[in-house]
Amino acid sequence: MIKLYDYFFSGAAYRTRIALNLKGLEYEQEAVHLTKDGGEQFQAEYDGINPQNLVPTLIDNERTFFQSMAIMEYLEEAYAEPALLPPDQVGRARVRALANIVACDTHPLNNLRVRLYLGNEMGLSEKNQKKWIERWIHLGLGAYEKVLQDGTGGPFSHGAQPGLADACLVPQVANAERNKVDLSAFPSVLKVVEACNVLPAFEKALPANQPDAS
Repeated sequence: MIKLYDYFFSGAAYRTRIALNLKGLEYEQEAVHLTKDGGEQFQAEYDGINPQNLVPTLIDNERTFFQSMAIMEYLEEAYAEPALLPPDQVGRARVRALANIVACDTHPLNNLRVRLYLGNEMGLSEKNQKKWIERWIHLGLGAYEKVLQDGTGGPFSHGAQPGLADACLVPQVANAERNKVDLSAFPSVLKVVEACNVLPAFEKALPANQPDAS
């Protein structure tokens, strides 16, 4: 049995759940609440599991994996079908680029620990925190929107099957909507997300559908 250390509200954990679901893999979830009691990720037990004190962490075959992108690449290699990456080299590079627009250049600037630091340590007002969030989401999704214009997508980020890029995109759009960011400038992005969210793999991964949802 695969075990996933998870937090329902985490975008990185959300994308990992999508990948596991797309692969059709069964997994046990253990919640790590990121704000309760100062953050359960900092408790000694979890500190010994994940050196970054972040979620997700995945355990498979008694081996421990962390960082969502590395976890999803591991799943792609360990459980080949159904594939999260296209069969051709150029296609794989395109999908990885789209995924990294979100996972490297957008999500990290808006995640919980950054936002807590901006508010608690830097004294940034809620208004300015919202401006910060909007700036990086607009830049990231703006780039994603441009890439979708190259004719390779449809109905998903890359062709007729959802994959790695979609697993990254959907949680980022959910985060943007939760923060009331105007996404009207990204119609192609929204169309892809709409196509994804009707699929069971994405619905099962929704934050509201997790055992620790509150």
